[in-house]
Amino acid sequence: MGSVAKKGLQQYLLQLQLHPLRTKVITAGVLSAISDIVAQKLSGIQKLQLKRLLLKVLFGSAYLGPFGHYFHILLDKIFKGQKDKKTVAKKVVLEQLTSSPWNNMLFMVYYGLVIEGRPWINVKSKIKKEYPMVQYTAWSFWPVVGWVNHQYVPLQFRVIVQSVVACFWAIFLNLRARSTTLTKG
Repeated sequence: MGSVAKKGLQQYLLQLQLHPLRTKVITAGVLSAISDIVAQKLSGIQKLQLKRLLLKVLFGSAYLGPFGHYFHILLDKIFKGQKDKKTVAKKVVLEQLTSSPWNNMLFMVYYGLVIEGRPWINVKSKIKKEYPMVQYTAWSFWPVVGWVNHQYVPLQFRVIVQSVVACFWAIFLNLRARSTTLTKG
């Protein structure tokens, strides 16, 4: 069994080297599926909501994977691949002031409009109420992930590391979105 896992990991790493964008897109989609399945189960949904699951996979594959891929390449170009502590701090600050607010806002809009199918006025109201807390929570959590990622993880693995952590973050966001939906009936 260990050799099967080892061969699978070797094949994955080979695909990451040969086809980095495609591999990150697929990985983001799979991890989005896992996070949504877990979130649905934790929130008490008895029967898996397949449409919701597929829409989350679409978001992960079409947006999160490519965005992360190109964003990390851009950061390395801006900072010329440097990994000293001052540069890493600048990368983390830049990431937290740009992609973090954008990604959280985009997820909340997508979740409300596309996944839940709510009217814009309701989505806007919910974002106005919930976004500050979501972003505040993100800023208390993601900078640590960003620091470790930029300081210790090679460029080709950063999106993967971020995607794995994002899997758990998405569970939090899903449960938060679901709990406010349930309380509003």
